[in-house]
Amino acid sequence: MHQRTGGTIAGGPILAVCGVLAAALVVYSQTVAFAWDEGYHLLAAQLIKAGQRPYLDFLFPQPPLNAYWVAWWMRVFGDSWRTAQALSALETAGAVLLTADFLLRRFPVARWRTAAALTAILLIGLNTMVVEFGAEGQAYGLCLLCIVAAFRLTVMAVETRSWLLPLAAGFFAGAAAAASLLTAPIAPVLLIWMSFYDLTASRKLKFAAFAAGAVIPWLPVLWLFAKAPAVVWFGLAGYNILYRRNGWGDPTGHDIGVLIAWIDSVHALTLGLLAIAGLLFIARKSGWDRRVRAEFYLCGWLALAEAAHLCLGRPTFERYYLLTTPFLAILGAAGLYAIGSGLGDSKRPAPAVAVVAILMSLGLLKALLYQERDAFSWHDLEEIASKVDQVTPRNGTLLADEHVYFLTHRRPPSGMELDYSHRLLISPEFATALHVVLRPELNRRIHAGVYDTIATCEEEKAAAIGIPQLYRRKADIADCSVFWDFKK
Repeated sequence: MHQRTGGTIAGGPILAVCGVLAAALVVYSQTVAFAWDEGYHLLAAQLIKAGQRPYLDFLFPQPPLNAYWVAWWMRVFGDSWRTAQALSALETAGAVLLTADFLLRRFPVARWRTAAALTAILLIGLNTMVVEFGAEGQAYGLCLLCIVAAFRLTVMAVETRSWLLPLAAGFFAGAAAAASLLTAPIAPVLLIWMSFYDLTASRKLKFAAFAAGAVIPWLPVLWLFAKAPAVVWFGLAGYNILYRRNGWGDPTGHDIGVLIAWIDSVHALTLGLLAIAGLLFIARKSGWDRRVRAEFYLCGWLALAEAAHLCLGRPTFERYYLLTTPFLAILGAAGLYAIGSGLGDSKRPAPAVAVVAILMSLGLLKALLYQERDAFSWHDLEEIASKVDQVTPRNGTLLADEHVYFLTHRRPPSGMELDYSHRLLISPEFATALHVVLRPELNRRIHAGVYDTIATCEEEKAAAIGIPQLYRRKADIADCSVFWDFKK
């Protein structure tokens, strides 16, 4: 059996570093963090809080667990973007802590345990994609926390006869997928690994417990599916399989660009090269116990399966691959140890860790201070929402992006909950069932003066529709426009 440390989770220094990281992520989440797609996620949570049901009452092209989870916290702290983003930041920090704690407990070389844990914190916590998207209102933070928790519980489950650990492991793996199907491969990889490496004679019981646990987070979806199978299926899968590429001029070229973007990323190169070095070292020269190697190999299988799955997304995006970082970071810690040992400095890990810290810090500073210096923010949208409230009667009709509905606490007209839905190429009858307003009907309503106010950040589309000519008054705010006073 491999060595492990005892005591409570993590150690004092690692806990302190993770605490600093958590504080930094929360500060970032309350000041700078923003992603355009989080608007419909937060609006969905707000609608759920108000008693509406995803799929049945509005189109939501995602699994709903994160929206329900955020809606619950909004009941406690209010339906603000600050609530959702602080929650995501803490979830991301929790995933980093669990990853570091794994290395602190399971890394075979005692003198390198703290260094290995710190390396993982640096590789995940200073990764640009993790910082930027792990602190905003989509499901990335919850997914990171759930997949690492599922991994940790699966590793422990093979050493006990109890069915409770595999049940919990399955629950967290299922919860990750119920928050985002981007994490779908995690559960089957963990289940196969657990069944193969189980040390007890209770494989069948554990298999059943894991599978049962994975189903639990999906029970609300099954309940919704029983009420309207076609509508729920479209929201979960049909939209993404058949219509997600609508509006993309060259999705294949885009995807190829994403898949080779690692060449220009110091973070991706550092993480990837260290992970490869770690795998090669473990396979050829480590001399580590078979059980230890199996756990590190599991990280490799999880990262490989997840990356392959993310490549299939059409279109895919660089930020999706942040879901591989915890497992690559564990392998990366082994890779740094291998490099340090090869340089004859295995007893002094600090210089090697310092190099990683410098590389990751410089890459993050470049992204935050240079590449994102002109980025849009929630504060810009709050200014737009304030103007909308100023010029729109409380019972007036509004056409806007999801963020503006969310910020103004105005319930969107049915069919306006997802801006992307207007471009769907479906029959009017199916659009009605989905609560979708198709583009021709939306344009007709615009020209008929149905909306007292229109707020948009798509100037070219607004001009093509003729919106500037339909309204007497206009305010330009942060590259967006608010139109009101329709020319009757």
